[in-house]
Amino acid sequence: MGGFRIERLQHVQLAIPVGGEDQSRSYWVDLLGFEEVAKPPLLAVRGGCWFRHQELEMHMGAEQDFIPARKAHPALLVANLDALADTLAGAGFSVRWSDEVPGTRRFHTDDTFGNRLEFIEA
Repeated sequence: MGGFRIERLQHVQLAIPVGGEDQSRSYWVDLLGFEEVAKPPLLAVRGGCWFRHQELEMHMGAEQDFIPARKAHPALLVANLDALADTLAGAGFSVRWSDEVPGTRRFHTDDTFGNRLEFIEA
């Protein structure tokens, strides 16, 4: 089909409120173990921040009129899903288990700003 093939997902961008970079760092770096990567200078002036874990990047884009994504969400595969659920719950985040997809262990939670996230047992 068309002589091309899509290889993998490189990044997902989520919206955050203007000035929410430090809260994002607390969530993605301190809680989930991502590392922060520098944004290119021409993009850095817009605010926001980028994080990486292995080959996946999560980009946080600062929006003046921020509204959290309640339905749309990234889904991340996780080894030892229970440990992540315990970590999030221990930090005060809601962990909502779901059995709606047969044969898939997963839960939803929200980031610091109310953006929906899904985590699936790898």
